[in-house]
Amino acid sequence: MGDLGFKKVSVLEGGYNAWLAAQYPIEKKWTIKQECVTCHTNVTPNIVGDWKLSKHSKAEVSCSVCHGEHHMSEEDVDKSLPMKPDRCIMCHQVRGDQFKKGKHALAWSSMKAMPTAHWQPMAMIDGMKGCGGCHKVGIKADAEIKEMRENGAGFGYASCDVCHTRHTFSVKEARQPQACQTCHMGFDHPQWEMYSSSKHGVRYLLKQNGTLPETTAAPTCQTCHMREGNHEVRTAWGFYGVRLPLPEDKKQAEARKTYLKALGMLDPEGKPTARMNVAKKEDFFRMTQKEWSEERVKMLKACNSCHTLSFARRELEKGDQTVRETERLLAEAIQIVANLYRDGILKKPKNYNYAFPDFLTLHDAPTTIDHKLWLMFMEHRMRAFMGTFHANPDYAFWYGWSRMQQSLVEIREMAEDLRKKAGK
Repeated sequence: MGDLGFKKVSVLEGGYNAWLAAQYPIEKKWTIKQECVTCHTNVTPNIVGDWKLSKHSKAEVSCSVCHGEHHMSEEDVDKSLPMKPDRCIMCHQVRGDQFKKGKHALAWSSMKAMPTAHWQPMAMIDGMKGCGGCHKVGIKADAEIKEMRENGAGFGYASCDVCHTRHTFSVKEARQPQACQTCHMGFDHPQWEMYSSSKHGVRYLLKQNGTLPETTAAPTCQTCHMREGNHEVRTAWGFYGVRLPLPEDKKQAEARKTYLKALGMLDPEGKPTARMNVAKKEDFFRMTQKEWSEERVKMLKACNSCHTLSFARRELEKGDQTVRETERLLAEAIQIVANLYRDGILKKPKNYNYAFPDFLTLHDAPTTIDHKLWLMFMEHRMRAFMGTFHANPDYAFWYGWSRMQQSLVEIREMAEDLRKKAGK
């Protein structure tokens, strides 16, 4: 195929120019390959249509800027360069640097760090039909991206295109709360359900459909979690609702230590484990008071856009209280099951490091009572404290706190039955 209808790309910002200079001789100018558009209009017309709608098209950012010039026919498709965050950062340096500091960037590696991730069908992980379908937003190694492409992965392996979907890469789309809905919903993190049925979400959705005027104050997910477009997405309590240092209250400190043992961060004697180092690397939770306070201040500023500061503090403190109360309930349940391991009623599985419940084995827990405990942790507790922070009373109480109470009763009865059968 020849070079047809070349057109010089307009000058982009410094990040791109610096990258271009490093890759090619100065006399070689970046050009739009008209044959890419001509061919793909027949082969993948919707991709071309989306690109034509994008700002990239208007700025003359051609296919070859992202995919290179080596793929020129159906015989050399494998020579198309794989997309990854660094290619987006050529032009979007500030947002890219923010993203790399945030929790989203660690999503892929944190999924891979789960002890039984390698037990799952690969369609669920690398094939992105399960955990990988959302965790793909994380930064991946080149070899992993290559494997994902070979497995038929479409959008998402470039990280940025999880929210700015191909090939429009629309900022407007990524600013809508529905952009978060695909991942932040369902079993263990139903933030979409919480948000969309809260007063915050209802007002915004009514604003979207024109019932409320455009000037109505109504927050999106991004309003609170991506202030001024900051792509470093983090929260004070984090996903697991646990943090260090331990609280001063002795009973609460013991409850948190018990919880950290079930996460495998502390051994049964309370000493830090190798998994604690992984937790630090993967940013599983806030490790210092300073880290927690910095995120809390950011959230208070977000709330203060619509609410008084005193009101915002009170509401967030209710969330803190829910975290503590649910932690105590969970710790009691953990200890009941841990005592069954201690007394030999439950046998330590070969894949467990200790004779102790291990939450990070997820649904691969070895016994029915372990499963009941895991659901109390992964489903009910998550809904209780996340529901409180997302201003959704039903999730906080009925789907969260109430279900935790029910689970605790069931765990007590199950443990008693197991002891009777074992004669202990």
